[in-house]
Amino acid sequence: MKIPFNYLPQEFNKSYSQKIFKEWEKLIKTSEFTLGPFMENFEKKLADYVGAKYCLATNNGTDALILSLKAMGIKKNDEIITPTNSFYATTGAIVAVGAIPVMCDVDNNYQLSIDDMISKINKKTKALLPVHWGGASPDMFKIMQVAKKFKLKVIEDSCMAIGGRIHGKSPGTFGEIGAFSMHPLKSLNVMGDGGAVVTNNKKIYLWMKKYRNHGMVNRDNIDIWGVNYRMQPLQSIVAIEGLKKLNSVIKKRKKNADHLSNHLKNIKGVINIPMQKKGYDETYALYMILCEKRNKLKNFLIKNNIEVKIHYPIPLHLQKAYKSKYKKIKLQNAEFQAMHLLTLPVHQFLEIKHMNFILKKIEEFYKKN
Repeated sequence: MKIPFNYLPQEFNKSYSQKIFKEWEKLIKTSEFTLGPFMENFEKKLADYVGAKYCLATNNGTDALILSLKAMGIKKNDEIITPTNSFYATTGAIVAVGAIPVMCDVDNNYQLSIDDMISKINKKTKALLPVHWGGASPDMFKIMQVAKKFKLKVIEDSCMAIGGRIHGKSPGTFGEIGAFSMHPLKSLNVMGDGGAVVTNNKKIYLWMKKYRNHGMVNRDNIDIWGVNYRMQPLQSIVAIEGLKKLNSVIKKRKKNADHLSNHLKNIKGVINIPMQKKGYDETYALYMILCEKRNKLKNFLIKNNIEVKIHYPIPLHLQKAYKSKYKKIKLQNAEFQAMHLLTLPVHQFLEIKHMNFILKKIEEFYKKN
């Protein structure tokens, strides 16, 4: 039995692709290749889906983060607190606007440690940048309380969390701005890169809308020096199709993840399975466990045609790009997790029989090792 991590060939099958091609034909006839009604339609649908007043589609999730930071007035040498176990883009966006990333540790659910976050706040801190890592979420209610107390801005890296809910509220709608990604392996994906920002603040929205399109107010005038962060309308059509099935995709992923969680806890050698918090609905972009002899287990599973990944073996504060510029720090939980993390496939094209095969092979490995 082969269990792939990459499900894109199955998702973009002939039937699904034909739906997209038909909509592309409509767009091509209009020649609305820059901004236009097709992209505006997607922005409205995504805003409605997550429960935000305003949405702007961007060319990728990284630029969605950079746009968010710029819109919040983050400038050179401002300190932004963010967890160390995110993808490179989170901290990369902070550095891109000239700010200083302040790394904090994580909890047993791989989410930002609020206690460590609080300990890092000082007079130079301008914003908090929590990450909904793996499609799960940190305690955004506490984070917003802390932000209010210290008068800090909150920008959410919700790139993996489209379709998630925290007591009914969407990730990305707690802080001033939320950034999303539609990279092919996100819960909502396009054929390449795509992203979006959401906000309930009209003033921020209008500034981002202008900056995203070279600072233009019309064809002949600009108010500010901006850049091109626009999503391609062809991709917005793919995203609209993805939105139609997103809830069912997440439901299927949850079924697979729950099955693994219920049985992995009985296997000796599995150190930690993240707790599913009441009222928190994840997207299961990543299903991660901590396990003993991680590297040997990884190789064993791959040898048995189970494609697994590590997200990620080196935390950001231990990367060369960070260590060469900033003060050396130790973040105990994140470093321990990096040595024991393993990401198992739970995507929507897998069935319970596949989960049982994964469980069988993990149990087999620990009996022998």
